[in-house]
Amino acid sequence: MDLTHVNGQTRLLALLGHPAHHSISPKMHTQAARLLGLDYVYLAFDIQPDQIGQAVSSLKLMDARGFNLTMPFKCSVIPYLDHLTKAARLAGAVNTVINDNGILTGDTTDGYGYMKSLRQNNFNPVGKTMTILGAGGAATAIIVQAALDRMKEIRIFKRKNNTFEDTVSFAKKVTEETDCLVTVYDMADKKALSDSIAGSDLLTNATNVGMGSDTNSLVTTDMLRKSLVVSDIIYEPPCTTLLAQAKSVGCSCFNGADMLLYQGSASFKAWTGKDMPVDEIRRSCFTENI
Repeated sequence: MDLTHVNGQTRLLALLGHPAHHSISPKMHTQAARLLGLDYVYLAFDIQPDQIGQAVSSLKLMDARGFNLTMPFKCSVIPYLDHLTKAARLAGAVNTVINDNGILTGDTTDGYGYMKSLRQNNFNPVGKTMTILGAGGAATAIIVQAALDRMKEIRIFKRKNNTFEDTVSFAKKVTEETDCLVTVYDMADKKALSDSIAGSDLLTNATNVGMGSDTNSLVTTDMLRKSLVVSDIIYEPPCTTLLAQAKSVGCSCFNGADMLLYQGSASFKAWTGKDMPVDEIRRSCFTENI
């Protein structure tokens, strides 16, 4: 990385995750700042799950302008923040934090980024039905924004663990506050999953299954059909096992690169007040990932 532009006034932007070193975000945000002549540098920090409080305190102490959260910190960061935006409060998750003179505000741009990526891939969500795998921070943000964007029905599949009832409560809240019916199912119920996919227009993987060297998939190929649109919010590898399955039956499918680009552009605007030069960033950072 060319660091000749870094000086004593350079402000820090950051990513907290576990893992984090696979992320394209440092290149994306630092390049955007350079293109616009802004004095920022963006770094990724891979921290342990029990270190989130220390990490937030450290970034605040160093007067970082803001930071992103990725798995597994989108929910666990909330107790360390001063305020939440309405979208973050409804989703119960944060992927973007803005530091205004020591006051930390949590927001979520994941839903915005995902829905914009859908439209960029010629999918109109209005009146459609989605099956979504996972109920973590990214998933809840996507669900909230999809409901607000007039999706008709959303079916959530997650593990039946100690957060299952929390997800049921979340689904009920979104259903009550929007015109979208949101329901929750046990991921282990493969018949329910198969039936749900058969009745859906869109299948979305919002878990980390398939990330990096993980070659697993939560669905079997026989659950897919050509008319189904399949998306995976993972962007590394660019083609997960799920997307390979989808391609094999002729589905229209896409990975999480566009979502990352558009959620990142919203975060960048929140921190800098400037529009990210999206076209230039797409060309310089995402050629191998889309």
